[in-house]
Amino acid sequence: MKRPIKKRSFFRWFFYRARGDSPAKRLIIHLILVIFCIMAVYPVLRIFSVSIRPGNRLLSTSLKIIPEDTTFGNYTQVILNRDFLLWLWNSLLITTSTATIGVTLASTSAYAFSRWQFPGRKPGMIFLLATQMIPAAMLMVPIYIIAIKLGLINTWRGVVIAYSVSSVPFSIWILKGYYDTIPHELEQAAMIDGTSRLGAFYRVILPLSTPALAIAFLFNFTQVWNDFLIARIMLQRAELYTWPLGLQRMQHQWQTQWGEFSAAALMVSVPVMILFQLSSRWLISGLTLGSVKG
Repeated sequence: MKRPIKKRSFFRWFFYRARGDSPAKRLIIHLILVIFCIMAVYPVLRIFSVSIRPGNRLLSTSLKIIPEDTTFGNYTQVILNRDFLLWLWNSLLITTSTATIGVTLASTSAYAFSRWQFPGRKPGMIFLLATQMIPAAMLMVPIYIIAIKLGLINTWRGVVIAYSVSSVPFSIWILKGYYDTIPHELEQAAMIDGTSRLGAFYRVILPLSTPALAIAFLFNFTQVWNDFLIARIMLQRAELYTWPLGLQRMQHQWQTQWGEFSAAALMVSVPVMILFQLSSRWLISGLTLGSVKG
């Protein structure tokens, strides 16, 4: 005689499952994610709300994101009547140059640290890591003195060199760790087929390291894009200002154009979002797929 099947109670179904996540666990996880998303998005919405208010109104008793007297005059004012496009172009030029140079130097240096055994290899890696522990403010005086001695003040190449000095060591650590995960047999197979060590590096290692190269490039790009200190001491001519220096000019002694300031702050985030969107396919697909398929 078969025993009657007991119906599982709703409480047990909702809070416990032998396999997989229970509905209660999924609900809690989604609630936490929603809360953190709101915490991250709400400040941006408030900045957008300030940017579309007429005049110079920063504070308001209304909690509406979209005010009744909405206007996009602050955006047109920033683009047409200020040097915003020049600031944006200077930032793009300096940032792209620094990120490209940093990734180029770090890719070859990290390969040497990963594949070759030479005297001073471990102390060299420790030294590179130790440089990242020095606060950026402490580097301002030596960088300024060296730039004066070499005549690099108020030049793009001086700013790019100053940024590259701080971005290359961390990029080497990122790429070195990724190179260590790539099997040596892939390079050996390529060299058996007739290519050189340099050819194996460019044809095998670099294509497989696209995710790490993209991460290093994004790190260098965002670090330089948002920097203010080094640009402030290296660039003193208005025509060379980057966007952080340009936005500072909107802050006067007695008054700040908060509407224009907010509009400019939102527009400078567009290039970074575009870069992350374009590189997302390398970051996601490259990190999920292995170099060797079994």
